[in-house]
Amino acid sequence: MAGQKDNLILIGGGGHCKSCIDVIEGTALFHIAGILDLPEKKGAKVLNYEVIGSDEEIPQFVDQGYTFLITLGQIRSAKVRKNLFHRLQALNAKIATIYATGAYVSRYAKLGPGTIVMHGVMINAGATIGENCILNTGCTIEHDVQIGSHCHISTQAVINGDCKVGDEVFIGSNATLLSQVEVGSQVIIGAGSLLLKTVFTQGTYVGNPAKFIEDE
Repeated sequence: MAGQKDNLILIGGGGHCKSCIDVIEGTALFHIAGILDLPEKKGAKVLNYEVIGSDEEIPQFVDQGYTFLITLGQIRSAKVRKNLFHRLQALNAKIATIYATGAYVSRYAKLGPGTIVMHGVMINAGATIGENCILNTGCTIEHDVQIGSHCHISTQAVINGDCKVGDEVFIGSNATLLSQVEVGSQVIIGAGSLLLKTVFTQGTYVGNPAKFIEDE
């Protein structure tokens, strides 16, 4: 039926969920049926939407044909988001890919399932984004950038042309990657950092220019 909306369940009811709800409502493509969070939060409201259960109930909602989006945030480790995504995949769940109406996504870019593109994001031609990523408010993904799965590109970060970013990477707010830089998997680039050269060693890089620091 023309105009029919997908029934969507959100997994994770924190602050990032609120931002996702704002984007989802703007698309007018989904009906948010509810949120899954911790059992003790059942019945609580996130904005106008109720927590209807916990992630233990995912299989029954899959059987009922719902579509899912993971709305749990990701600051350092991607472990929880990644595990939830793999659970959904194992159940053959329908997983949404969502673009804010105010974002620019080139017709020549490719995005994997579970990825959300927030307000003001720019994704240029030839860019490839993996599964279950957060492209947060106002970030820029330039031409031919390759970003792996389970990454969070934070607010106003800039990934310049031909960069390659591995899996489970967090790039902080206002960080910038110089063109053609590569970032290995499970790397954190701190907020405001300028990355001028390729880094593969797992861990955290901060500063201008960004340098490796020992994690506490």
